[in-house]
Amino acid sequence: MADKAICPKFESALNILNKRWTGLIIFQLLEGAQRFTTIESAIGISGRVLSERLKDLEKEGIVIRHVYNETPVRIEYDLTEKGQALKPVLESIQTWADGWMNNQSLV
Repeated sequence: MADKAICPKFESALNILNKRWTGLIIFQLLEGAQRFTTIESAIGISGRVLSERLKDLEKEGIVIRHVYNETPVRIEYDLTEKGQALKPVLESIQTWADGWMNNQSLV
């Protein structure tokens, strides 16, 4: 393994997922489309950071923003097919965490 170079695609994927809160946002959206405030309160993220991460995830094609022409305007965020493809990855991390991580917070 020491002779192998890290695959650029793997590195790009980790760069996306390594941003703080990104994995939690995706994990939260696996439950289905949600409003900004729902995501914000569910994971305890600041509005400013959530806004930045959602924009990053939209640009990467992982999240899609739906704007509903209602009064007031309703906006929901959902995972694209690319985002849904991360489900088994995040479920595997959850399984690993259940078996190997203590209940203490790492933050």
